[in-house]
Amino acid sequence: MKKDFYESLELPVIAAPLFLISSPELVIECCKHGVVGTFPALNQRTTAGFEEWVIQIKEALAQFEKETGKKAAPFGVNLIVHPTNIRVQPDLEICVKHQVPLIITSLGAVPELVDVVHGYGGLVYHDIIKKRHAEKAAAAGVDGLILVAAGAGGHAGTLHPIPLINEIKKIFDKTIVLSGCLSNGNDVASALQMGADVAYMGTRFINVKESSAAQDYKQMIMESSAEDVVYTAAVSGVNASFLRPSLEAMGITEDQWKNTKQIDFGSDSDGINEEAKAWKTIWSAGQGVSSIADTPAVADLILKLKAEFIEAIEAQKQRLERYR
Repeated sequence: MKKDFYESLELPVIAAPLFLISSPELVIECCKHGVVGTFPALNQRTTAGFEEWVIQIKEALAQFEKETGKKAAPFGVNLIVHPTNIRVQPDLEICVKHQVPLIITSLGAVPELVDVVHGYGGLVYHDIIKKRHAEKAAAAGVDGLILVAAGAGGHAGTLHPIPLINEIKKIFDKTIVLSGCLSNGNDVASALQMGADVAYMGTRFINVKESSAAQDYKQMIMESSAEDVVYTAAVSGVNASFLRPSLEAMGITEDQWKNTKQIDFGSDSDGINEEAKAWKTIWSAGQGVSSIADTPAVADLILKLKAEFIEAIEAQKQRLERYR
């Protein structure tokens, strides 16, 4: 995987690792159609199961390349490197064993992990929401930063993408990936115009046929607007974006989600933590829901995104001609 792998993609997009949603099928289809597909290691309940998914993806992509003579886009795995994740070391060992091309780290930048991944030629991208996190990740030697701007799904930040990119570019000269409200090809073009190298799309890939999201979840996304996205720490103890109708369906009131106190959902007897249980019943999404009104197959979505992206770039060129 080259340092500038994004330049060889058919579309400068990474399909973000979606907790409980990204499946091997989703990853495979993304990579086959020129977009980086990723998934969280914790989407599999065990390290053994995680390895089975990595093998499944590698074998499918190798078969695709053999049959078509076409190079697939690289795939990636998201590792939660916080000390509370007891699986981080065994899952990392699987990534090393199978030389996973891209590792996306969250909740901590670890120099030793970066060195291990670099040892087999892989890349490490780290997600951040503020400059302080970026500085720590840069010091750890990561190859790219994923800037999670305001309006993104999941554990989003609060900064507008333009100042966030401008701040990070002052201290980091490697790959910049932008996340937040990107749902169509025009958004991808806009991300590049703002200074990003790659667009990071999460919510848009919840609503594909290959995702593991429940149909009711997908329907809620299609029926929601940006105003239906609630930013709260009540679900997991850390601020994140959730769909208001899913909060209300669980009996959670506006007073509760505006309160800084985390709601106690209880824990499962098999060891699943409180946050995981909450995310199964309360659905996350970004403000980009406003642009989503369908549930296409990955192949059809990427084809549409490419057409929109090219159209946006061509329109931009025409506008620039006015000022020459």
